[in-house]
Amino acid sequence: MLDESLLDTPDALSGADHRGLLRGAAEAGARVRTAARLAAEAGVSDLKPDGRPRAVLIAGPGAAATCAADLLGTLAGPGSPVTRLAPTGVAPAAGALRWELPGWAGSVDLLLIATPDGTEPGLSLLAEAAYRRGCTVVAVAPARTPLTEAVDGAHGLFVPMATAPYDESDGQVLTASAPGVLWALLTPLLAILDRTGLLTAPPAALEKVADRLDRVAERCGPAIVTYSNPAKTLAAELADTLPVIWTEGTSAGPAGRRFAAALAELSGTPAVVAELPEALAAHSALLAGRLAAGADPDDFFRDRVEERPVLHARVVLLRDRPIGGLTAAPTARDLALSRDTPISELEPESGGELETLAELIAMTDFAAVYLALASGA
Repeated sequence: MLDESLLDTPDALSGADHRGLLRGAAEAGARVRTAARLAAEAGVSDLKPDGRPRAVLIAGPGAAATCAADLLGTLAGPGSPVTRLAPTGVAPAAGALRWELPGWAGSVDLLLIATPDGTEPGLSLLAEAAYRRGCTVVAVAPARTPLTEAVDGAHGLFVPMATAPYDESDGQVLTASAPGVLWALLTPLLAILDRTGLLTAPPAALEKVADRLDRVAERCGPAIVTYSNPAKTLAAELADTLPVIWTEGTSAGPAGRRFAAALAELSGTPAVVAELPEALAAHSALLAGRLAAGADPDDFFRDRVEERPVLHARVVLLRDRPIGGLTAAPTARDLALSRDTPISELEPESGGELETLAELIAMTDFAAVYLALASGA
C-alpha cells in the first residue's frame, strides 16, 4: 500500500531513502557534469578516430548498461551499429557473469564496457579477448578496480565513473536502476560516440542535458507538494496498478523501457511497455480483461477488509516531444477511456533530442523512486 502522506513529508522521504535513490535523481545534472569532466580528463575530447567503427559492442551488467545500449542505439539512428552483448551465467553475481565477443569482431570494431562495479572477472576477460582480436576497448567503471588493470593491459581507454558518497551506503551494492548510475555511465559513452561521429553529443549538448535535469529536479524534488509535482502525482496514480506504458516518438521508446525496468527493480512494480501505434493492438485485450478498471473479479458483497486492492491497469503515455502531423495519441486516449482505463501523460518541453530524452527519463526516474519509497520497497 502506498503511504501518500510520506510523499509530502521531505524529512520522512529522506529517512526512508536508504539507497540514496532520491539524491541520485535530484543530483543527476551534477552527475552529468562530473562525468563529462572525467571523460575529458581521461582524454576522450582528444580522440581522433580513423573513421567510424563498423560495430559498437556494449557490455555490462544490470539495467543501467542495458538502458545505455538502448539509448545509444536509438540516438545513432537507423542502421545503428550498436549491439549489446548480453551476459550468460548461472547467477547475476559479479563473479558468475560472462560475456563473449561475436565471431566476426575484429580491428574495425569498438568495445564499450560500462559497469558500476568493476570487479567482474568476465569483463576483464572480455577486454583481454578484445585486445587479442584487435578491437578498440573503452571502459567506464569505478576507479581502482580490477577492470582498470585489464583495460590498461588491453591498451584501451579507461574513464573513471562519476560516483557519490551515497552510492554505496551501509555496505549495499549500487542499484543498477538508480538514476545516478545511469547518467554516470551514459555520459562518457555519449562523449565517446560523439568523437566517432555516430551521434551528436558535444560538450555544449551535454551541458544542456545537465541543465534540463536540474530543471526537472526543481519541479519534481521532495520539497514540491504532490499536487504541483508531476513525478509525485504519477507515483500516486500508479499505486496498486499495472502500468501499461505506451510511447510515441523515437526517443520515448527507450525512456519507456527504462521506466518499466526501474519500476520493477526499485519498487517491485511489474509493467508492460510498447510503442504506438502497435501498442493499441498489442494491449487491447489486456485492457478488456480482468485488469480493466471496470472489471470486478468477485461478488460485490464479499468481505474486503482483509483483502489487498484489486490490481487494475493504468495507461502511461510518454511522448518524446510535441509532435505535429501523424500521431496515435488521440486514438490511444479513446481506447483507454472506452475501456474505463485511466491514463497519465508525460511530454517534455521542446528542445534537442538529448534534452527531451533526458527530461522523460528524469521525470519517470523520480516517479519510480517516489513509488518505491512510499510503498516501503
